Amino acid sequence: MRAANLRILPNLLRREFAGYTAATFQKDLLAGITVAAVALPLALAFGIASGATPAAGLVTAILSGLIIGGLSGAPFQISGPTGAMSAVLIVIANRFGANALFLVGVLSGILILLVGIFRLGRVVGLIPRPVITGFTSGIALIIFVGQIDNFLGVKTPGTENAMAKLAGYFEHAFSPNWQTMLIGAIVFAIIFLLPGSISRRVPGSLIGLALVTVLAQVLHFNVPVIGDIPRSILLDERLTFNADTFAHLPDLIIPAVSVAALGAIESLLCGAVCANATGKKMDSDQELVAQGVGNLIIPFFGGVPATAAIARSSVGIASGGVTRMVSIVHGLVLLLCVFALGPILAVVPLAGLAGVLMATAVRMNEWREIRWMLNHRFKSSITAFAVTMLATAWLDLTQAILIGMALSALIFMWRVSDVSVERREVDLAALRKQGHVIDRLHDSMAVIYVTGPMFFAAAGSLRESFEEHPEDRALILSMRGVPLIDVSGLEVLEELLEKQRARNGVLMLAAVQPAVREMLERAGLAGRIGADNIFWSADKAILAANARFAAE
Repeated sequence: MRAANLRILPNLLRREFAGYTAATFQKDLLAGITVAAVALPLALAFGIASGATPAAGLVTAILSGLIIGGLSGAPFQISGPTGAMSAVLIVIANRFGANALFLVGVLSGILILLVGIFRLGRVVGLIPRPVITGFTSGIALIIFVGQIDNFLGVKTPGTENAMAKLAGYFEHAFSPNWQTMLIGAIVFAIIFLLPGSISRRVPGSLIGLALVTVLAQVLHFNVPVIGDIPRSILLDERLTFNADTFAHLPDLIIPAVSVAALGAIESLLCGAVCANATGKKMDSDQELVAQGVGNLIIPFFGGVPATAAIARSSVGIASGGVTRMVSIVHGLVLLLCVFALGPILAVVPLAGLAGVLMATAVRMNEWREIRWMLNHRFKSSITAFAVTMLATAWLDLTQAILIGMALSALIFMWRVSDVSVERREVDLAALRKQGHVIDRLHDSMAVIYVTGPMFFAAAGSLRESFEEHPEDRALILSMRGVPLIDVSGLEVLEELLEKQRARNGVLMLAAVQPAVREMLERAGLAGRIGADNIFWSADKAILAANARFAAE
């Protein structure tokens, strides 16, 4: 790790805990307990949803709170298992087994750590917003569909993707269990219908699970339950190295990249949202280092990959949390729950966790963003969103992101390729008003105003536009509106230069941007055009051309 990275955390801690008092700790303590109350049912649910166990979810939440929270790049980040991550992990677990799931966690941790060390966090910001919204909705669909079995109390055949799983319910006969459906519906309803005055103090998911657990015990419901919770954070099922550990390693590289990408995206998005809410900045690279280190360690204890969670982080902020002690306290409270509440957690119905996950899936959709795109009828954004969502549910995250990025890039290139080329006759009256002394034009000339990037996607339209103009002796291109030019754009200019010279004309450039001028010089085109034919403004070029023609 570079020395610059090593200095980040001490500096953050020094500023964060300057003037820390007992009163501040009391705020962090209460906020940490509140966050733990929110995290407990989610940790259990996401452990199952990841293809592991409820205990794995708890271990992930505990170690994330202690390790990632302690090393975080911001005081407000709360990490743990999340719904988005579980949607990716369940596919890996079903295809390759639990040990492969743990190995993917380590590999993703290494990748995230490297991204943080080499300060590449800003690359994540290049993913377009509609693509992020699309795969968030796709993940929500995966989570919701993945819990239908637990909600109905049935076991249907496994499938490769959520869409096939959903279609399977219309193809296979099964008998729903009204008891599991009642339990799941009660939890789902409580989460959405509980008054805010209550849910702000005690999360609806915790109230719902407590209520249905008591109900199932009192009425002697015959429903699947969580089962025994080991009273340890070192689980029997954890990453171990044996002859079979690396058997699927080549097949796990792409899934590991998916998990790393999702972990980095979720963490940085969470940090951006919470930074806006608190006014406190996050060091993105240090946050990624923390996520990398945490995900490297957690699998050796039996936990699943973790990332920062907006819901839990927001609860910590709303509860008055001040420093990263909130994350650490939340981890310690969950650790206490493992030892003190094991027998109670063991009888929690799986259908209740299904209700929690289904509600989470509904809530995790970025409804405000979706409504905004639909209301404003941004067709390109809506298309990128819809395609990414369906690709996520039908394929996997890596392919969905690549498809969404490729589609967004194509839409972007199509939109910016519409370069504006406008020809204007020389206005002598306007030149005279500017104080230029000019009596008449000594030859034909025209100014062509080019607006937009001159790159490969616009090359065809540029050629067509230039061919439409009459053969003026002096052709002046005003390029103030051209931010960049690539090889294809340079070729168009070179062709135009040759045509002008073939008819004894001259090509002049005006108002060339520095980046474009650099490309012209690197290609040797600036020298071929000539420094005496490149001007600051179009009027300077007009006067120079007119004086040159007058002297002939």
